[in-house]
Amino acid sequence: MRTDIHKINEQTPHQELTEGLMMFAGGTSKYFNTGEWRTRTPILNKDLCRDCLVCSMVCPDSSIPLKDGERVEFDYDHCKGCGICAKACPFYAIEMKEGK
Repeated sequence: MRTDIHKINEQTPHQELTEGLMMFAGGTSKYFNTGEWRTRTPILNKDLCRDCLVCSMVCPDSSIPLKDGERVEFDYDHCKGCGICAKACPFYAIEMKEGK
C-alpha cells in the first residue's frame, strides 16, 4: 500500500497507514510552513529593485516566486531567512530585518 505524506491527517483510517508510518512518496516542503523557523526576514525595496531575478535564482527554498517573468512577493511561509538573496542582490534592494 502506498501512502503520500500530504494525504495523511487525523481522519486517516488506520488501514491506510503503513507499518511504522513509513512514507513512500517524495518529500516536499510545499506542505510544511518552514518559514516559522525564520529569525530574520527579507524586505524588498521596490525602488532599488531592477528585476534582474538573481535573488530568485539563488534562493535555496524557492521563496522568491516569479510570475510572467517578474518577481513577486516573498513566500514567507517557506522563507527561512538565510539572507542569500540579500547578499546576491547587485542593487542592494533586499534588506534583512530581525524577526518575523
